[in-house]
Amino acid sequence: MTYCYFKGYKLFIKSAVKDALFIGFLLLFVDMSAIIWSEQYISSGIVSILSAATAIWFVVFDKPKWKENFSSPTIVLGLLFGFIGVFMLFAEQIFSESIPEEDKTLKLTAMGVLMIGTIGWTIGSLISKYSKEGKDNAYQRKGEDLNVMVKTAWQMVSAGVAFTLVAVLNGEYTRFRFEDVLPADWGAMVYLATMGSILAFGSYIWLLQHRPATEVSTYAYINPIVALLLAHFFTHHQVTPLQILGLLVVLCSVMLMNWNLYRDNKKFKAYKRAKRIKKLRDMAPKSSIPRIIEISNFNSKHEKKKNKGEKEPV
Repeated sequence: MTYCYFKGYKLFIKSAVKDALFIGFLLLFVDMSAIIWSEQYISSGIVSILSAATAIWFVVFDKPKWKENFSSPTIVLGLLFGFIGVFMLFAEQIFSESIPEEDKTLKLTAMGVLMIGTIGWTIGSLISKYSKEGKDNAYQRKGEDLNVMVKTAWQMVSAGVAFTLVAVLNGEYTRFRFEDVLPADWGAMVYLATMGSILAFGSYIWLLQHRPATEVSTYAYINPIVALLLAHFFTHHQVTPLQILGLLVVLCSVMLMNWNLYRDNKKFKAYKRAKRIKKLRDMAPKSSIPRIIEISNFNSKHEKKKNKGEKEPV
């Protein structure tokens, strides 16, 4: 907020701040508190995989796109794969013989709480996106809106106040002692505040304003892979084959749910066009006049579409 103040950004518009506080409560309090609490009982690897399943909830709760999403075979198939991957992780905790019965209940509860947190993140993200789209015209008429960094700052204020109230009610401040905090702990907090909150979360909020929510959710590809590698090499948590398999299933589901985005990508279209031309060339001998005409017509149509797209104003 201090950075925004010195940059000269407007810091308060009642309606925008109200939205930011509510979205911050869902994104940074509900979801983050679920992660913080659940990681006391389950490994960070499982947390990261279940967090990757957020893409499932983007499809389930994005009501304006229900018709588009549920009419797509790849999205529906991806949704089914996602639920199968999540079920595999729950099944591992339920049927594992190495986990005492009393610990199983805690682990399953933690995983359930984490799923609720990811739903909160999804709903907050969608509210952020659609409230931005719905109010764009109103703000344009008034000629004012809050900068995305200011909105992010208000969201962090909302979550900070909520966490502080919970800590006070839990008696955590009475048990806190500065001498128990090691220099490495302070370093971790500084890193999370700058790289995790300001940079990563600020980028996420900015992307939500400019790209489809389902596309933004593809960050879920990278997070669990990095988390599993770090958990394996730097913690005592055991990464099991079933967790790796569950991760692969979940990531395949994310890919399927975003397949339409990849299909419409310009590079993918260029690749398909090159394959089509190669296929046409192999259809007949080089002296085949019909084949040459077909290739010529195909390229001509493509060039016309390309030129038409370049003339259209951005």
